[in-house]
Amino acid sequence: MDAATRNLIWHNLWPMLQATLTKTLPLTAISFAIGLALALFVALARMSPVWPLSAAARCYISIIRGTPLLVQLFIVFYALPQFGIVIDPFPAAVIAFSLNVGGYAAEVVRAAILSVAAGQWEAAQALGMSYPLMLRQIILPQAARIAVPPLSNTLISLVKDTSLASTILVTELLRVAQLAAAPTFDFFALYGVAALYYWVICLILGFGQTRLETRLARHVAR
Repeated sequence: MDAATRNLIWHNLWPMLQATLTKTLPLTAISFAIGLALALFVALARMSPVWPLSAAARCYISIIRGTPLLVQLFIVFYALPQFGIVIDPFPAAVIAFSLNVGGYAAEVVRAAILSVAAGQWEAAQALGMSYPLMLRQIILPQAARIAVPPLSNTLISLVKDTSLASTILVTELLRVAQLAAAPTFDFFALYGVAALYYWVICLILGFGQTRLETRLARHVAR
């Protein structure tokens, strides 16, 4: 590595870190939180005995899982303005990523809820608990332990997927690396630094997953 490349990396470490802290991580956190709430709603709708509600949930999941995330981003940012709906880059990315997470995580949440032993449902019903109370106090705490590993994978995938936001002009980590490398065409060095940042984030999330699994283990019925 020559001196010019080292100097280029050194001068862009902070701008890339700043983009990570102000765009990549907030985009990930906001999209995952909204997507997880949406996934819970869709999963419960998917399990509903009300056919129109269940059918709508199935249709939503099918559309999200059957279309590329990049296409979803382009529809929200580039296609909706044709109908008079103009959304700024960051909110557009949040909407697209949240919808995507909701579609994929819904089946994870549904499977986790259904995996809770039937005796737990029956015991809650015998105590006269309402359906919302049963979910909040009995079912979801146990389902959470089962759902943590696949949902953690979804979160880690989302961190990496935020790089696609650069295609709709969000100045996140990859976009900053692209702009910094463009004048010198030294893409390998700055893309390597970007990859390192993504890797470190994923390592931290993996550690957090392990801690969360340990903490939730006490809710699992023995």
